[in-house]
Parts: sequence; structure tokens; C-alpha cells
Amino acid sequence: MDKITRIGIDTSKHVFQLHGVNAAEKPVLRKKMRRKESIDFLTTCPPTVIAIEACGGSHHWARLLTSLGHEVKMIAPQLVKPYVKRSKNDAADAEALCEEMSRPTMRFVPVKTVDEQAALMVVGVRGRLIRNRTQLANAIRGYAAEFGISAAKGLAHIPLLLERIQADATVPELARELFASQAEEYAQLEEKIADVDAKLKAWQRTDERSKRLNRIPGIGPIGAALLIMKTPAPELFRSGRQFAAWIGLTPKDHSTGGKLRLGRITRAGDEALRAVLVVGATTVIQHARRSGKASPWLTELLKRKPPKLAAVALANKMARIAWKIMVSGETYNVKLAPALMVNAA
Repeated sequence: MDKITRIGIDTSKHVFQLHGVNAAEKPVLRKKMRRKESIDFLTTCPPTVIAIEACGGSHHWARLLTSLGHEVKMIAPQLVKPYVKRSKNDAADAEALCEEMSRPTMRFVPVKTVDEQAALMVVGVRGRLIRNRTQLANAIRGYAAEFGISAAKGLAHIPLLLERIQADATVPELARELFASQAEEYAQLEEKIADVDAKLKAWQRTDERSKRLNRIPGIGPIGAALLIMKTPAPELFRSGRQFAAWIGLTPKDHSTGGKLRLGRITRAGDEALRAVLVVGATTVIQHARRSGKASPWLTELLKRKPPKLAAVALANKMARIAWKIMVSGETYNVKLAPALMVNAA
């Protein structure tokens, strides 16, 4: 009866906490080990089911433990918390993981391959570079305003602003030298962003799923990449609505006593994925209002709702269509979009 049937592991940078139970659900392993000790122990341990929390480095550990013959189940942090008993510590977290993995209705996070991690890294690096460029552009505008120099909105006007500053004799020499340094930094960021964009486009040319998703209005290269890389196996979701709820695009449910009460969107799931869908929906709405061309559904929605609420509703619809395309392998067609929505409901 002392044979271990399940192990919950709370990982950290240097110390791992292990909690194992036998077939009778009796704890037979409660031990804290150093990183190398944990690997040595799990190498000699008979193949078993191991639960770890989905966090930084968890996909690496899942791949490593799988190569040792174990079955690894990754659990989202928000699903682990309800099973923690009173005090929050490593031992309690490991016990909660071991307990939670035995629940028949529990959802698990699929393990990403190294190639999927690399593709996701491209999107992450691009996001960081974009933030750095925006921060630098705002700093340049702020410093230029102190000398009475301004420029029109948009990143396209930053290089022209820097040229005007260098040609302005009223700007002190020290300030011009600092602006020149910022101009060099800005050019380097632009070059790096172009390089990462080229890598992203090269990856998308080899991925059929990304090509199909990219045809959906409002879902560009970044949205398609995030949908593929951050979405677990699409077939795990019963419907497009469940997929949209997983992203956090459905309203909170506060219903009780048979009375329906729906609030704001839950904002659950991945923030970057939700944000890129809402931004894409906002772009579609802006284009529709400028051109005067929009689907009947969107036209009626804009009559009833403010643009921001309409963008969230459209993002919800885009997520459902994306789920249907990922599951069925179909290609988006404007004429068939209503049929896709019926199937994705």
C-alpha cells in the first residue's frame, strides 16, 4: 500500500516540495528536495502521475518528467488555490496539486513543445520591443516639448521631429547630443522590430492554422499566433462560447433564485490574447464606421451599444469563429460566416 500513485510537486528556483499518496489516498511522501535531488529521485521513481502548477519553466519540467516515463498534468494556478488548506506554503501547495489532479472534472494545461515555446517567444519579444519604442517615443516628445518643439500624433512623425531638433539652433548643444543618442536608440528598436516581424511572418508561412485564422477580419498575424500558441487543444472546449469564456470575453454570472444577473466580462484567461482580440475588433469597427460598410449584425449592434462594448461583443464573435476554424480545419469565408457562428454557438 506504500506504492506512490500520485505526486504533487510545488516547483521553485532551487527547492521542490513533493507530496505523494498511495492507492488508499494516504500520504506516503512529504519531502522537500533540492533541484538536483528531485531529478535524481524522480529518475529512479517508478512511472507515476505527477501534477505541477502551470508557471514559469513548468513546460520544461513537464517535458523532462515525461521523458523519465511519468505522466505529467499541468494545472492553472487559479484552479489550484481552492484546494489549498488554510496556511499558504510549499507543502500545502504540493498537497493541493496532488488532491486536485484526482478530480474527474479538472481541466489541465497541454504541454508545449520547444518549437511552440520558441514561436511564443517571438511574440513576447516583439511585445517588449513595441513597449520600449512607445516609451522612448513618449520621452522624446516630452523632452522636445520643453524646448517648444512638437509634432503630430503617430510614430511616423518621430524621425521628422528628431531631424527638426538637430536643425534648431535654439536647442542647446548638450540637449542635441542627448536627442541624437535617443535617435540612434529609436532606429535600433525599429530595426529589431522589423527583424522580429520577419521571423514571425516566416513562421506563419509554414503554419496552415495561422494562415486560416489570419483570414478572419480583425485577427492579424499577432492574433493568429497568440490563438495558436496560447490556446490549449481546441477540441477540449465543447463550444465556441466556452472558448470565449475561457479567454474572458463573456459576462460574469451573478444569478441566484432563478433571476439572471450578468455583469462585466470576467477578464479570465490570458490577458495578451484577450487584448489583441479586442484591439482587432476595435479596428474592424473603426474601418466600418469610416467606410460605411458593415455586416447587418455589426450595424445593429453599433446602434444599441457604445463602440467599446461593441468591440468586446465583436471580439467574442471572433473568438467563436476562430475556435470553429481551429477545430474543423475550415477556411474563413465571409458568405459562410453566419453558418460558422451557428456551429460555434
